[in-house]
Amino acid sequence: EGQAAPGSAPPAPGEAYPAPGSAYPASGPAYPASGSAYPGYTSPIPVVRTHLGHALASEWTKIRSVRSTMWTLGVFVLLVVGIGLLTGLVVAGQDAGLGEESPLGLGFFGLLLGSMCIMTLGVLTTASEYSTGMIRTTMVACPSRARVLAAKAVVFFLVAFVVTLVSAALVGFAHVAMLEGEAKAPSGEEWLKGTLGISFYLALLGTFSLAVGSIVRHSAGAITIMIGAVLAPLVIALFMFSSSLQDVQQALFEYSIPNQMSIFYANSLSESGPSGWDPLWIMLGVTAVALGGAFALLEKRDV
Repeated sequence: EGQAAPGSAPPAPGEAYPAPGSAYPASGPAYPASGSAYPGYTSPIPVVRTHLGHALASEWTKIRSVRSTMWTLGVFVLLVVGIGLLTGLVVAGQDAGLGEESPLGLGFFGLLLGSMCIMTLGVLTTASEYSTGMIRTTMVACPSRARVLAAKAVVFFLVAFVVTLVSAALVGFAHVAMLEGEAKAPSGEEWLKGTLGISFYLALLGTFSLAVGSIVRHSAGAITIMIGAVLAPLVIALFMFSSSLQDVQQALFEYSIPNQMSIFYANSLSESGPSGWDPLWIMLGVTAVALGGAFALLEKRDV
């Protein structure tokens, strides 16, 4: 025979226990089900709809708080200003001077080497979060992936542009003062291209690197790709001795990144090809295509 369930009243004398498997009669008063709603809670922190401004503030906090930013930008300023001043001192010590050439062109050498730092920082802005796993936290805090990448690109572009502009302007003023009377006074257009123009170009080059870092998701791999994109065309063109490859060699010279940077200082490896502000529009188009690919892949792939 069955036994009474624990806590239930025993059967009255003369009554049999219920058969095994049968339901016991309900005993005791019925209680209301739990889970009733609690009184409304008001958070002391204002709850607002997030927007791009919040993502920009977050990315600004990131980029100014990591050591890689200080190292890359610090080395960039050191290269641009240091090599620029050293070049100016060497030219100022020569009797010939620059003649009818603008002294602003002497800043090209430091900016060419400094571009490596800008590209490195651009790659690290995106790719480093994948290596550390920080990208998962970022996407949880801001589920809109396009907004995250857009904020990274905007913040990085502004930082790279401002740092390049200040460095190029300082070197330019120093060269004009050091070579006064020994070189042609720069025109307004030369100042514009040698400061704003080259700053926009390097900032776009760094943003292009940022997009490559987002696509590759590997810091070392993306940095290698960008260094190859800068150096490979020139190195390959130098060893194209065959006359049948002359057109290819000329194109590699004309559209290489170092040559396009030199165009902002009225110097070029060839008389044909891009001129004036053309390098800026070319880099703008390349960067737009790379960012478009980065946005598309970011939406499709897991983090």
